[in-house]
Amino acid sequence: MVFLSTDVISDEELTALMQAINNRYGLDFTNYERTSLKRGIIRLMMEHKMKTIIELWSVILKDKDFFKNAIDNLLVNLTELFRNPDVWIKLRDNVLRRLGRENLHIWHAGCSTGEEVYTMAFVLEAIGMLHSARLTATDLSTTALNKAVKGEYSLLLLKQYLVPFLKFFPNTGMEYYFDFQDTCATIKPKYRANVTFRKHNLVTDPMIDQFDLIFCRNVMIYFDEVLKYRVLKLLHKCLKPDGYLVIGYYDIMPDVGKEYFDIYDVKTRIYKRKN
Repeated sequence: MVFLSTDVISDEELTALMQAINNRYGLDFTNYERTSLKRGIIRLMMEHKMKTIIELWSVILKDKDFFKNAIDNLLVNLTELFRNPDVWIKLRDNVLRRLGRENLHIWHAGCSTGEEVYTMAFVLEAIGMLHSARLTATDLSTTALNKAVKGEYSLLLLKQYLVPFLKFFPNTGMEYYFDFQDTCATIKPKYRANVTFRKHNLVTDPMIDQFDLIFCRNVMIYFDEVLKYRVLKLLHKCLKPDGYLVIGYYDIMPDVGKEYFDIYDVKTRIYKRKN
Protein backbone atom coordinates (compact mmCIF):
# COMPACT_ATOMS: atom_id res chain seq x y z
CA MET A 1 0.00 0.00 0.00
CA VAL A 2 1.26 3.47 -0.89
CA PHE A 3 0.99 5.85 2.04
CA LEU A 4 0.04 9.43 1.24
CA SER A 5 0.91 12.54 3.19
CA THR A 6 -1.57 15.29 3.99
CA ASP A 7 0.80 17.51 1.96
CA VAL A 8 -0.73 16.10 -1.23
CA ILE A 9 -3.86 18.15 -0.42
CA SER A 10 -3.50 21.92 -0.50
CA ASP A 11 -5.65 24.20 1.64
CA GLU A 12 -7.24 25.54 -1.54
CA GLU A 13 -8.16 22.02 -2.73
CA LEU A 14 -9.62 21.19 0.69
CA THR A 15 -11.69 24.39 0.75
CA ALA A 16 -12.99 23.76 -2.76
CA LEU A 17 -13.92 20.14 -2.00
CA MET A 18 -15.72 21.07 1.23
CA GLN A 19 -17.66 23.78 -0.61
CA ALA A 20 -18.64 21.31 -3.33
CA ILE A 21 -19.82 18.81 -0.69
CA ASN A 22 -21.86 21.54 0.99
CA ASN A 23 -23.48 22.49 -2.32
CA ARG A 24 -24.19 18.88 -3.27
CA TYR A 25 -25.21 17.33 0.05
CA GLY A 26 -25.92 20.27 2.37
CA LEU A 27 -23.20 19.26 4.86
CA ASP A 28 -21.02 22.14 5.99
CA PHE A 29 -17.50 21.19 7.06
CA THR A 30 -16.23 24.78 6.85
CA ASN A 31 -15.22 25.07 10.51
CA TYR A 32 -13.96 21.54 11.01
CA GLU A 33 -10.31 21.22 12.01
CA ARG A 34 -8.46 21.16 8.71
CA THR A 35 -5.68 18.70 9.54
CA SER A 36 -8.22 16.14 10.75
CA LEU A 37 -10.22 16.57 7.54
CA LYS A 38 -7.10 16.10 5.44
CA ARG A 39 -6.28 12.89 7.32
CA GLY A 40 -9.80 11.65 6.67
CA ILE A 41 -9.53 12.39 2.96
CA ILE A 42 -6.16 10.59 2.81
CA ARG A 43 -7.70 7.51 4.49
CA LEU A 44 -10.45 7.57 1.89
CA MET A 45 -8.05 7.93 -1.03
CA MET A 46 -5.83 5.10 0.22
CA GLU A 47 -8.79 2.79 0.82
CA HIS A 48 -9.94 3.27 -2.77
CA LYS A 49 -6.43 3.40 -4.29
CA MET A 50 -6.76 6.98 -5.49
CA LYS A 51 -3.63 9.03 -6.13
CA THR A 52 -5.12 12.50 -6.49
CA ILE A 53 -7.91 14.47 -4.87
CA ILE A 54 -9.39 15.01 -8.35
CA GLU A 55 -10.20 11.28 -8.55
CA LEU A 56 -11.92 11.47 -5.17
CA TRP A 57 -13.73 14.68 -6.10
CA SER A 58 -15.28 13.07 -9.17
CA VAL A 59 -16.62 10.03 -7.33
CA ILE A 60 -17.73 11.74 -4.15
CA LEU A 61 -19.94 14.24 -6.00
CA LYS A 62 -21.50 11.72 -8.39
CA ASP A 63 -22.12 8.77 -6.07
CA LYS A 64 -24.38 9.50 -3.09
CA ASP A 65 -23.89 6.04 -1.57
CA PHE A 66 -20.12 6.42 -1.81
CA PHE A 67 -20.32 9.72 0.05
CA LYS A 68 -22.61 8.27 2.71
CA ASN A 69 -19.97 5.66 3.49
CA ALA A 70 -17.15 8.19 3.10
CA ILE A 71 -18.38 10.15 6.13
CA ASP A 72 -16.95 7.42 8.37
CA ASN A 73 -13.47 8.12 7.04
CA LEU A 74 -13.88 11.87 7.21
CA LEU A 75 -15.07 11.76 10.83
CA VAL A 76 -13.52 8.87 12.72
CA ASN A 77 -15.16 8.81 16.14
CA LEU A 78 -13.08 7.21 18.87
CA THR A 79 -15.29 4.86 20.85
CA GLU A 80 -15.08 1.62 22.75
CA LEU A 81 -16.75 -0.22 25.58
CA PHE A 82 -15.87 1.39 28.94
CA ARG A 83 -13.40 3.74 27.28
CA ASN A 84 -11.47 5.47 30.08
CA PRO A 85 -12.92 3.39 32.97
CA ASP A 86 -12.22 6.15 35.50
CA VAL A 87 -14.93 8.23 33.84
CA TRP A 88 -17.52 5.51 34.32
CA ILE A 89 -16.47 4.87 37.90
CA LYS A 90 -16.82 8.59 38.65
CA LEU A 91 -20.25 8.65 37.03
CA ARG A 92 -21.41 5.57 38.96
CA ASP A 93 -20.05 6.59 42.35
CA ASN A 94 -20.71 10.30 42.23
CA VAL A 95 -22.40 12.09 39.34
CA LEU A 96 -25.38 9.80 38.77
CA ARG A 97 -26.06 9.58 42.49
CA ARG A 98 -25.90 13.37 42.79
CA LEU A 99 -28.42 13.68 39.99
CA GLY A 100 -30.51 11.13 41.86
CA ARG A 101 -33.50 11.60 39.61
CA GLU A 102 -36.10 9.25 38.32
CA ASN A 103 -36.56 9.40 34.55
CA LEU A 104 -33.02 10.51 33.75
CA HIS A 105 -32.59 11.62 30.15
CA ILE A 106 -29.09 11.20 28.73
CA TRP A 107 -27.77 12.28 25.33
CA HIS A 108 -24.79 10.65 23.61
CA ALA A 109 -23.85 13.14 20.88
CA GLY A 110 -21.61 11.54 18.26
CA CYS A 111 -22.39 8.01 19.45
CA SER A 112 -20.62 6.30 16.53
CA THR A 113 -21.17 2.50 16.66
CA GLY A 114 -22.88 2.52 20.05
CA GLU A 115 -20.35 1.17 22.53
CA GLU A 116 -20.57 4.28 24.72
CA VAL A 117 -24.36 4.33 25.04
CA TYR A 118 -24.48 0.61 25.84
CA THR A 119 -21.79 1.14 28.47
CA MET A 120 -24.09 3.75 29.99
CA ALA A 121 -26.94 1.23 30.05
CA PHE A 122 -24.72 -1.27 31.91
CA VAL A 123 -23.73 1.37 34.45
CA LEU A 124 -27.32 2.49 35.02
CA GLU A 125 -28.42 -1.08 35.65
CA ALA A 126 -25.60 -1.54 38.17
CA ILE A 127 -27.05 1.26 40.33
CA GLY A 128 -30.71 0.41 39.72
CA MET A 129 -31.52 3.35 37.43
CA LEU A 130 -31.84 1.74 34.00
CA HIS A 131 -35.55 0.93 34.16
CA SER A 132 -36.61 4.59 34.27
CA ALA A 133 -33.84 6.17 32.20
CA ARG A 134 -34.06 7.33 28.57
CA LEU A 135 -30.96 7.34 26.41
CA THR A 136 -30.78 9.28 23.16
CA ALA A 137 -27.85 8.47 20.87
CA THR A 138 -27.14 10.51 17.75
CA ASP A 139 -24.56 10.57 14.98
CA LEU A 140 -24.03 12.04 11.53
CA SER A 141 -23.04 8.68 10.01
CA THR A 142 -25.86 6.39 8.86
CA THR A 143 -23.40 3.49 8.61
CA ALA A 144 -22.28 3.91 12.22
CA LEU A 145 -25.88 4.25 13.43
CA ASN A 146 -26.92 1.05 11.67
CA LYS A 147 -24.14 -0.80 13.47
CA ALA A 148 -25.13 0.78 16.76
CA VAL A 149 -28.79 -0.22 16.39
CA LYS A 150 -27.78 -3.84 15.78
CA GLY A 151 -25.53 -3.81 18.84
CA GLU A 152 -23.40 -6.54 17.30
CA TYR A 153 -19.64 -6.62 17.84
CA SER A 154 -16.95 -9.05 16.75
CA LEU A 155 -15.35 -11.30 19.36
CA LEU A 156 -11.99 -9.82 18.37
CA LEU A 157 -13.28 -6.36 19.26
CA LEU A 158 -14.74 -7.55 22.57
CA LYS A 159 -11.38 -9.06 23.46
CA GLN A 160 -9.88 -5.57 23.12
CA TYR A 161 -12.58 -4.21 25.43
CA LEU A 162 -12.06 -6.84 28.13
CA VAL A 163 -9.46 -4.95 30.22
CA PRO A 164 -11.52 -1.74 30.71
CA PHE A 165 -14.66 -3.86 31.18
CA LEU A 166 -13.05 -5.83 34.01
CA LYS A 167 -11.81 -2.66 35.67
CA PHE A 168 -15.43 -1.63 36.09
CA PHE A 169 -16.95 -5.13 36.55
CA PRO A 170 -14.13 -7.21 38.10
CA ASN A 171 -16.51 -10.01 39.13
CA THR A 172 -18.87 -10.14 36.17
CA GLY A 173 -18.47 -11.89 32.82
CA MET A 174 -19.40 -10.37 29.50
CA GLU A 175 -21.96 -13.12 28.93
CA TYR A 176 -24.24 -11.29 31.39
CA TYR A 177 -24.51 -8.41 28.90
CA PHE A 178 -24.07 -10.11 25.52
CA ASP A 179 -25.57 -13.03 23.62
CA PHE A 180 -22.56 -14.82 22.10
CA GLN A 181 -22.41 -16.43 18.67
CA ASP A 182 -19.50 -18.05 16.82
CA THR A 183 -17.75 -14.89 15.66
CA CYS A 184 -19.67 -12.05 17.31
CA ALA A 185 -21.77 -11.07 20.30
CA THR A 186 -24.96 -8.99 20.48
CA ILE A 187 -26.07 -6.63 23.25
CA LYS A 188 -28.95 -8.24 25.17
CA PRO A 189 -32.36 -6.70 24.43
CA LYS A 190 -32.90 -5.21 27.89
CA TYR A 191 -29.94 -2.88 27.37
CA ARG A 192 -31.29 -1.68 24.03
CA ALA A 193 -34.88 -1.17 25.15
CA ASN A 194 -34.41 2.35 26.52
CA VAL A 195 -32.10 3.61 23.77
CA THR A 196 -33.28 5.72 20.84
CA PHE A 197 -30.86 6.14 17.93
CA ARG A 198 -31.29 8.89 15.37
CA LYS A 199 -29.32 10.76 12.77
CA HIS A 200 -28.32 14.24 13.86
CA ASN A 201 -25.79 16.82 12.70
CA LEU A 202 -24.44 18.41 15.85
CA VAL A 203 -23.30 21.46 13.90
CA THR A 204 -26.47 22.36 12.00
CA ASP A 205 -29.45 20.46 13.45
CA PRO A 206 -31.49 21.75 16.40
CA MET A 207 -32.13 19.66 19.50
CA ILE A 208 -35.26 20.51 21.46
CA ASP A 209 -34.99 17.87 24.19
CA GLN A 210 -33.69 18.60 27.68
CA PHE A 211 -31.11 16.32 29.28
CA ASP A 212 -29.67 15.62 32.70
CA LEU A 213 -26.36 14.39 31.30
CA ILE A 214 -24.71 14.85 27.90
CA PHE A 215 -21.76 12.97 26.45
CA CYS A 216 -19.82 14.69 23.67
CA ARG A 217 -16.54 12.78 23.77
CA ASN A 218 -13.76 13.15 21.21
CA VAL A 219 -16.07 15.03 18.85
CA MET A 220 -14.85 18.60 19.30
CA ILE A 221 -11.33 17.59 18.26
CA TYR A 222 -12.64 17.99 14.70
CA PHE A 223 -13.90 21.56 15.26
CA ASP A 224 -12.20 24.93 15.14
CA GLU A 225 -12.87 27.53 17.85
CA VAL A 226 -15.90 29.01 16.06
CA LEU A 227 -17.60 25.64 15.79
CA LYS A 228 -16.71 24.61 19.35
CA TYR A 229 -18.40 27.76 20.61
CA ARG A 230 -21.54 27.07 18.58
CA VAL A 231 -21.75 23.46 19.78
CA LEU A 232 -21.09 24.34 23.43
CA LYS A 233 -23.95 26.87 23.28
CA LEU A 234 -26.23 24.13 22.00
CA LEU A 235 -25.13 21.66 24.69
CA HIS A 236 -25.64 24.26 27.42
CA LYS A 237 -29.11 25.03 26.09
CA CYS A 238 -30.00 21.32 26.06
CA LEU A 239 -28.85 20.62 29.63
CA LYS A 240 -31.25 20.96 32.52
CA PRO A 241 -30.19 23.15 35.45
CA ASP A 242 -27.34 21.45 37.36
CA GLY A 243 -26.85 19.04 34.45
CA TYR A 244 -23.47 17.56 33.53
CA LEU A 245 -21.38 17.43 30.35
CA VAL A 246 -18.72 14.77 29.68
CA ILE A 247 -16.13 15.52 27.00
CA GLY A 248 -13.32 13.32 25.71
CA TYR A 249 -9.75 13.01 26.93
CA TYR A 250 -8.62 14.38 23.54
CA ASP A 251 -10.98 17.34 23.67
CA ILE A 252 -9.84 20.72 24.94
CA MET A 253 -12.47 22.96 26.48
CA PRO A 254 -11.92 26.40 24.91
CA ASP A 255 -11.89 29.54 27.03
CA VAL A 256 -15.34 30.48 25.72
CA GLY A 257 -16.64 27.27 27.30
CA LYS A 258 -16.12 28.85 30.72
CA GLU A 259 -19.13 31.05 29.95
CA TYR A 260 -21.34 27.96 30.01
CA PHE A 261 -19.66 25.30 32.15
CA ASP A 262 -17.73 24.93 35.40
CA ILE A 263 -15.13 22.22 35.85
CA TYR A 264 -16.56 19.45 38.00
CA ASP A 265 -13.73 16.91 37.74
CA VAL A 266 -10.57 17.73 35.79
CA LYS A 267 -9.25 14.17 35.59
CA THR A 268 -12.35 12.72 33.96
CA ARG A 269 -13.27 15.80 31.86
CA ILE A 270 -16.66 16.22 33.53
CA TYR A 271 -18.22 19.69 33.57
CA LYS A 272 -21.30 21.12 35.25
CA ARG A 273 -23.73 23.48 33.57
CA LYS A 274 -23.63 27.10 34.68
CA ASN A 275 -27.16 28.20 35.52
